[in-house]
Amino acid sequence: MGSELYDELDRILAARDRNNMGPTIAALLPLYEQHPHNPRVLYEVGGAYDTAGEETTAAGFYERAMSVGLEGDLRRRCYLQYGSTLRNLGRLDESVTVFAQARKEFPDSVALGAFESLTLHAAGKVNTALGSLLTLLADHVDAEELDRYKPAMRGNAEYLASLDSATSEPAS
Repeated sequence: MGSELYDELDRILAARDRNNMGPTIAALLPLYEQHPHNPRVLYEVGGAYDTAGEETTAAGFYERAMSVGLEGDLRRRCYLQYGSTLRNLGRLDESVTVFAQARKEFPDSVALGAFESLTLHAAGKVNTALGSLLTLLADHVDAEELDRYKPAMRGNAEYLASLDSATSEPAS
């Protein structure tokens, strides 16, 4: 049954119109009713609501997908979408926490790192956000002209993060 279900999900998602998600949501809801605990179904329904701009609804589906065992690349993608949704809803502390957990599970994900930087920036940690982008560049961009500067980039990233740490600590 899993294969048929996933084939149907793939078919529905391939036909979606990101500018009009109503038909996609309508096609996904019967699958959700039939498989209310399937992690991929929950994730895809959440994604459809997210694309439709219904972020509060999407967040609940993302939370449930994660709690029932979403795995692998779908889990990584769900973290990114869920963290971004929380940021868009103004739930910045939760978004920071979600991205921190995601980066522990998927430390090599450049996409997670980039979107984590957006959340850090939105949360007022602008130095840490810039520092994290410098680290992403140093760790994941192969460019001969950049190679000799990677230690300096990492050093600057640490320095920038320390600036946010210093401003968030209470004065003695």
